[in-house]
Amino acid sequence: MLGWALTFLIVALIAAALGFGGIAGAAVGIAKIIFFVAIVLFVLSLLFGGFRRRSI
Repeated sequence: MLGWALTFLIVALIAAALGFGGIAGAAVGIAKIIFFVAIVLFVLSLLFGGFRRRSI
């Protein structure tokens, strides 16, 4: 998921450099959403992975 966020960020930077403000803003918004979802999933993975190892 972080790869997708980075891809959208690069698309946003290129679009902004070429003057496409609307596309750049949309790509940045999508990149932010994907980034925060990836961070939340990562934290949940760490928490549930830690609980499973302790119980065994």
